[in-house]
Amino acid sequence: MDRTTAVVGGLVLALFGGALLLWCAAEVRLRHRIRRRGVPAEAVVVAEDDPHGELDSAPLLAFSALPSVGGSGTGRYAERVLARPRGHTPLRRPARFAPGTAVRVCYDPRRPERVVLAAGEISRPAVADLLWSALGTCCLAAGTGLLAAVVG
Repeated sequence: MDRTTAVVGGLVLALFGGALLLWCAAEVRLRHRIRRRGVPAEAVVVAEDDPHGELDSAPLLAFSALPSVGGSGTGRYAERVLARPRGHTPLRRPARFAPGTAVRVCYDPRRPERVVLAAGEISRPAVADLLWSALGTCCLAAGTGLLAAVVG
């Protein structure tokens, strides 16, 4: 392999792997924090207006959120929020997320569009996180290996 190609390939792989690992860590931390400190609610799976929306593995959810924290509180009622849960990435949408189905969620009271499925609603939450982390680790290791081979 040409030296320039190895350097560029190593840098691209290392940067991609590092960014993917940082993204995975931030996303897992965010979801964990929302599940622990978020407001529990019951959401309903909404039918998609867009025919391509059904291809998204995360269902569109509708729920009522309390007024945001820090507001004046006068004249504010619960607002209806439409959002997709974070961290739900199977290849196909499970049948249990059919339109009209009720699911338990937790949301961030300051930003109600940040919503995650409650712990009991997802069967294997760590599997997708481990797969994305493994991909990031492999890319980072391959990029570092290419750069080490060029330097050494």
